Amino acid sequence: MHTKRSEIYRDLLKLIVRFKRSEHTFLIIISIIIGVIGGYGAILFRYAIKFFQSIFFQSWHVDLGYIEALPWYIKLFVPAIGGLIVGPIIYFFAREAKGHGVPEVMEAIILKGGKIRPRVVVAKIVASAVSIGSGGSVGREGPIVQIGSAAGSTLGQILHVRGSVLRTLVAAGAAAGIAGTFNAPIAGAIFSLEILLGDFALAQFSPIVIASVTSTVISRHYLGNYPAFNIPSYELLSAWEFIPYSILGILSAFVAIGFITSVYASEDFFDKIKIPEWIKPGIGGLIIGALGIFVPHVFGVGYETMDLALEGKLTWLFLIFLVLAKLLATSVTIGSGGSGGIFAPSLFLGAGLGGAVGTIGHVLFPEIVGNPGSYALVGMGAVAAAAMHAPMTSILILFELTDDYRIILPLMTSIILSSVIKMHFFKPSIYSLKLIRKGLDIKPKNEPNILGKIKIEKLYKTDFISVDKDTSIDKLWQLTHKDIHLNYFVVDENGKLFGILSPHKIRHLFHSAEKNDKYKNLKASDLIVNDKIFFTPEDTLDMVMLILNDLILDEIPIVNNRKEKKIIGYISKTDIIGAYNLEMMKKNMINSVSGYIASAYQFKKLKLTDGEALCEIEVPGEFVGKNLIDLDLRHKYGLEVILIKKNFDEKTNEAEKVMVPTSDYIFDYGDKILVVGDEKVVDEFVKS
Repeated sequence: MHTKRSEIYRDLLKLIVRFKRSEHTFLIIISIIIGVIGGYGAILFRYAIKFFQSIFFQSWHVDLGYIEALPWYIKLFVPAIGGLIVGPIIYFFAREAKGHGVPEVMEAIILKGGKIRPRVVVAKIVASAVSIGSGGSVGREGPIVQIGSAAGSTLGQILHVRGSVLRTLVAAGAAAGIAGTFNAPIAGAIFSLEILLGDFALAQFSPIVIASVTSTVISRHYLGNYPAFNIPSYELLSAWEFIPYSILGILSAFVAIGFITSVYASEDFFDKIKIPEWIKPGIGGLIIGALGIFVPHVFGVGYETMDLALEGKLTWLFLIFLVLAKLLATSVTIGSGGSGGIFAPSLFLGAGLGGAVGTIGHVLFPEIVGNPGSYALVGMGAVAAAAMHAPMTSILILFELTDDYRIILPLMTSIILSSVIKMHFFKPSIYSLKLIRKGLDIKPKNEPNILGKIKIEKLYKTDFISVDKDTSIDKLWQLTHKDIHLNYFVVDENGKLFGILSPHKIRHLFHSAEKNDKYKNLKASDLIVNDKIFFTPEDTLDMVMLILNDLILDEIPIVNNRKEKKIIGYISKTDIIGAYNLEMMKKNMINSVSGYIASAYQFKKLKLTDGEALCEIEVPGEFVGKNLIDLDLRHKYGLEVILIKKNFDEKTNEAEKVMVPTSDYIFDYGDKILVVGDEKVVDEFVKS
């Protein structure tokens, strides 16, 4: 039996290796598996929420009417009990399960090459299900994104994939989770591409779509092909109706800003409370319970209340009150350390705001403004898009929910307005702000100014051709046949630069001189095409590139300094393009390798091109207690610190983690740094 089992494992391993040789086929197969896991994960998570609801509220079917009929003490204490359960799970088992989940996935993709600990799946399912099931004012979409991502990452780690492939599998897991939750395969895929990866390349697009579609098929098989909300019938009564939709878009931007600000202000408030971290969710739950006694609509995900807004069954005044109550409830749940998403709360806020705007507009202008429920629907997309910086995801998810093209025009109007206005007044999204507060730079790097870091002294050539300013045109003509250069440089008797000569201009004027005597006495100083362009070795390549883009010159002179202006060499456009390509290649290699530093394998040194090396070094004792500004490694050693690997902290029980270098980080014993620089310098630094 043991032998037969070993043969099965061996055959399975051979099959996996064969698939991995064909990366495209391998990704398709793995994406289908991730889609199946994501679909079943979404179903499992839903039933986990139901299970804990039945424990906390003594009913498998907990709706708004049931909650309203409960005694006040159950409403007050059940969320607190849930918080006291969630706190220890997160604190002692998986810190990544705290909060809304998506920023943690983004951090894993950016810093850890897509590596997420497998235990996060279990911790997030239990913590979020308990938090939502006990009345926590959060959504289930953020947790299912993290659950699906962790599942994709775990599968990728089992199959020993890294780099961009592992990151793609993480995003595929997230897409599967969203698609399975909302019954929206297109929106699930776009969510991962727009928010997590920020890349719509075909290599990422295909596996993510496959996982998303597979998850939707699984979800529809068990849950049916039903939309997540009761969608109202929609009709655009008049072109004038775009005015209230535009007003809704503007208001949505400011609601999104208030939501983001409130969530992180709540986090800061609870961080200042000097009590054990695992107790704080219990305090947050007690606040939620007290609020829920008077406004039970804030308990849980809030889909039932959103349906009421979509059906136009709530007054505009009560809808505005619900927006404020939900904003407070979600901020307290997240800020105190609860576990759950912010996507559903942002939809709740949008439904309340849109319903209020639509109701007021319909009362004032009944012939122009249509069904208030349509405004609630558009408001859901507008607030979510502004909060998450995900206009495409929001447009597509609501289009899939309505299956009605007529809603697209007002939907796009409100969503684009809300996104643009919100970005103008408050740039970070609710996801990115969490990473920014950790010191993680998430700005797009599609066009990095890498040339600004390279000085001319590393690249300029010295085989230039200089001519005296009094050289005749005849001798210049002869020079064009002897020494072929793109440009010549005119100097005086002391080697001071006068300007730049073009061989093409010399040839043209020499032929003119044969026909016209006035050209025969021309000298080099008369033929200068430019006398003001030059650089020094201390200047950077980006400055040169800007000049070359504006001038028809292929070579630029390099002088010793701006005062003496003695020519010492030149630099060409080809040299700069080559340097750019080389730096981009090194940058891509560094990004690919950076994931290794967070893995279980001990990464030592990798040789790069151009004699440079990437190396992980444990900081020496003299570094302890100092920061990067104190050490000044760039100028003292010529080394660039790429990442910092923080050692396990026994005092705070914080796990080992990888961070982007910040100038104020104080090094501790056991910390490691990933540096890049000249290989000889790196070796000498390690030995010292």
